[in-house]
Amino acid sequence: MGETPFSLTYGTEAMIPAEIGAPTRRTLQGERGDEEDLRLNLNLEKERMEEAARREVEYKKKFERYYNARVREVKFKKRNLVLRENEASRKEDHGKLGPKWEGPYQVIWAGEKGAYRLADLAGKEIPRTWNSMQLRKNYA
Repeated sequence: MGETPFSLTYGTEAMIPAEIGAPTRRTLQGERGDEEDLRLNLNLEKERMEEAARREVEYKKKFERYYNARVREVKFKKRNLVLRENEASRKEDHGKLGPKWEGPYQVIWAGEKGAYRLADLAGKEIPRTWNSMQLRKNYA
């Protein structure tokens, strides 16, 4: 966010040991200057927080654009046959050499934004909804 952890915690910048021994503006002012600096930093704290919040929103928008440009939306229709990701269902753990996909299942309901209800081939409904990221079209 452009601020050091020390300045966010204490409201002022840290002094390094080399700066303490050298005659600088901060060391020459002494305690009186420190209190003035702290008052000034307290006055500027709200502005710094607003600037950090603005940068955070900007970063999130940039990340959202990056993600949305690369995500591939998959849409299934009712009665499509799909495979379900084994890791998502946590039905059985076959280890790393086990099957990655299980099924086929039939789509019985297609909701908005990639939510689907599934049923096995016998018609028994599978509990909960499934996201399109956890499903793959079955071509068999």
